[in-house]
Amino acid sequence: MADLSINFAGIKAPNPFWLASAPPTDKAYNVIRAFEAGWGGVVWKTLGEDPAPVNVSSRYSAHYGKNREVVGFNNIELITDRSLAINLEEITAVKKAWPDRAMIVSMMFPCEEESWKKVLPLVEATGADGIELNFGCPHGMPERGMGAAVGQVPEYVEMITRWCKTYSKLPVIVKLTPNITDVRLPARAAMKGGADAVSLINTINSITSIDLDNMVARPIVGGRSTHGGYCGSAVKPIALNMVAEIARDPETHGLPISGIGGIGTWRDAAEFLALGAGSVQVCTAAMLHGFRIVKEMSDGLSRWMDEKGYQRISDFAGKAVANTTDWKYLDMNYQVIAQINQDSCIQCGRCYVACEDTSHQSIAQLVQANGTRKYEVKKEECVGCNLCEISCPVEGCITMVKHDSGKPYMNWTQDPRNPRAVVTETA
Repeated sequence: MADLSINFAGIKAPNPFWLASAPPTDKAYNVIRAFEAGWGGVVWKTLGEDPAPVNVSSRYSAHYGKNREVVGFNNIELITDRSLAINLEEITAVKKAWPDRAMIVSMMFPCEEESWKKVLPLVEATGADGIELNFGCPHGMPERGMGAAVGQVPEYVEMITRWCKTYSKLPVIVKLTPNITDVRLPARAAMKGGADAVSLINTINSITSIDLDNMVARPIVGGRSTHGGYCGSAVKPIALNMVAEIARDPETHGLPISGIGGIGTWRDAAEFLALGAGSVQVCTAAMLHGFRIVKEMSDGLSRWMDEKGYQRISDFAGKAVANTTDWKYLDMNYQVIAQINQDSCIQCGRCYVACEDTSHQSIAQLVQANGTRKYEVKKEECVGCNLCEISCPVEGCITMVKHDSGKPYMNWTQDPRNPRAVVTETA
């Protein structure tokens, strides 16, 4: 079996699957159950100053797909509502009982050096393996000058990171907010401040739905509501992009990344790892399905690695980064054409309707003598947009086949129609 153990920024764990800082890691009871289930590590729910903030009721809402599948999850819960002393006591006990698991402590304190200087030694005394600076919480805490209010200002990110590196020997992981135009800027600031790693993404500002009878957004608190933090499978594409942006940024080259956002299967984890993550953090999937999902994730990743011949995570981690580039460097002469497998086609017509109404009218609908329909691609009209493949309900029925255009590689920077064209990258 493949070796799933990792060494992330000096933090060792038996596998790359960590629980993210959230309700599932709020207390010793939960964390012990997680470790018993097989999680490689946890990020303890964010600690803050006493007195702890008061959470509201209710706190969660969801965006549903068909059959009531939870596509996206929204929460307005704040950081821990338990005292600092109780949390530190439990962290100490759990780490002592489970020395082989990664124990990361999430922290959020005011932008005052003395506050961080005071609490960092207390956290270090628990035996924790590292700290994660929560610069991403999008609700409640920014109103108090913390969370995303810090993560959106690179200068603050660098400043607090440097304080933590000054007053603690523990590895420092900076958790970044996605509620920003360019996620590379706070990542660069974290690196300048001495961060050992970054984690991303935190949740995205959202309102999931409206109760149209009472005209209030969900979740509802005394007849009113607010925006919350969006997570779950719906945010995975956004998270993957932001991880890739940092992984391929020359200014953050080599900075370890803990990937977060919509991870619920081994394949999700493998994709984050391939794009440069060294560990992955899970929350929503565990909240919806329980801690035992880690067994399926670990087993699936291990089996896939065995199939591909990867002996350890490092054998494939980051392999997709080099193949991720800016649009301007894509080959404008590369072409694919859709191909329909008639043996698999169920004649539903979805590809035809999608292409005919909204794309390039490159699929012909043919009515045969027996009254059945047949769909064929007009190769001369097809631009290879993939819409037919995406809309087809039968996996593998429509594939995109490479067409030899006979033209050499040419990107936008080399296009003679571009007055600023200059050769800056080759195939």
